[in-house]
Amino acid sequence: MLQNWLKTTLLMAAIVALFGTVGLALGGAQGMVIALLLGGAMNLFAYWNSDKLVLRMYRAQEVDAASGGQYYAMVRELAQRAGLPMPRVYIIDEAQPNAFATGRDPKHAAVAATTGILRLLTARELRGVMAHELAHVKNRDTLISTLSATVAGAISALAQFGMLFGGGQGEQRNLPPVVHLLLLILAPLAAMLIQMAISRTREFGADRGGAEISGDPEALASALAKIEAYARGTPLPTAELHPETAQMMIVNPLSGGDLAGLFRTHPATEERIRRLLALARQGV
Repeated sequence: MLQNWLKTTLLMAAIVALFGTVGLALGGAQGMVIALLLGGAMNLFAYWNSDKLVLRMYRAQEVDAASGGQYYAMVRELAQRAGLPMPRVYIIDEAQPNAFATGRDPKHAAVAATTGILRLLTARELRGVMAHELAHVKNRDTLISTLSATVAGAISALAQFGMLFGGGQGEQRNLPPVVHLLLLILAPLAAMLIQMAISRTREFGADRGGAEISGDPEALASALAKIEAYARGTPLPTAELHPETAQMMIVNPLSGGDLAGLFRTHPATEERIRRLLALARQGV
């Protein structure tokens, strides 16, 4: 767990350093401040409203103890084990097996599972999945994702600002046009790659956290293998229309999303399973 947090910290430092470099090269001090303010404003809105937006986007239906049955009772039991407030619980009417957590902090969290995953998994496997999602809540991964998205958005805005208005002060204003063009293309790409690396790191952390909450890493490993096998052949139309939500899911929901390892929003499922089985052997 400490290693994952260290890696996340280093990646966050890298994306902030990239922001500073692009700011000096393209926008100067003034452009850097403007881009950060714009990116911060957009992501602050997303931070406070992203849970409502994404749940509405996926047409998620909230359930309670009466309508949610074993699924709701399972989340309640796991939240108590994790020392978390009871999150809101949702079901999404989609065939693809998948699940996600959202919300700006543990007091405003929600978990959602598709009807596909509820049908596919055994109760034990589903318990492992929901423990994983609650680990995201406990680790405040939504906050980390928002911070990285804020800086990445500011980098893109700054690159466009510098290209449109010439940007820069002093020597920065004399940069050749080809350098501006390269920064316009490569800086946002680099920021996106760092964001994805942060997302992959947090998935490993949630796998371990979920194993600790449930006390059953083998159940989560078994669930991941099943979800991966079925999700590949079952499209999730909303995720295809809104690929920015893919990183929220327990397994990549996008068709063709694993063609290039650099652009993965999730670690390889095989590696996740290997680590979980290693935890099981250690008695986690």
